[in-house]
Amino acid sequence: MAELATIARPYAEALFKVSGADLNATSDWLDELAVIASNAQLLQYAGNPGVSAVQTLEVIAGVAKSVLSPAAKNFLSAVLDNDRLAVLPEIASQFRALKNAQSGSSDAVVYSAFALDAAALADLATVLEKRFDRKLNVKVELEPELIGGVRVVVGDEVLDTSVKARLEQMKAALTS
Repeated sequence: MAELATIARPYAEALFKVSGADLNATSDWLDELAVIASNAQLLQYAGNPGVSAVQTLEVIAGVAKSVLSPAAKNFLSAVLDNDRLAVLPEIASQFRALKNAQSGSSDAVVYSAFALDAAALADLATVLEKRFDRKLNVKVELEPELIGGVRVVVGDEVLDTSVKARLEQMKAALTS
């Protein structure tokens, strides 16, 4: 959504400027807050006129896996005071894009039918970095319907070597 991106941009840029050398730690807590903020029940709770921003902050802090830093609490307070909790996942996305642009890397999501051990993931990351010609921040998500192989998404590029994709290619070739 263009609206969410437009609303999120100033928050992401301001947080990026303030974070300075602490980008990784900021990215960690921001990603956690984005996951929490994407919960529909939390958004409904926060949208209730009888619930204050402080109450919502306390609920989020209670749900968070780790204790929120003062910087995280201040940022979250600003987001809640401006009624922008629903925009938090987009803020995190834009913050990651700014961080990646500074470091010259990209996010890569590897969809796999099976869990990958650390050694296999390291080997795959090395091959993918050569293939895409840049440093990648690899994240694995399980997708059993792929049957086997992997599908890799880096920005708007997709590399699909899954069994499901190959079966679909064979089906298309046979029916044409």
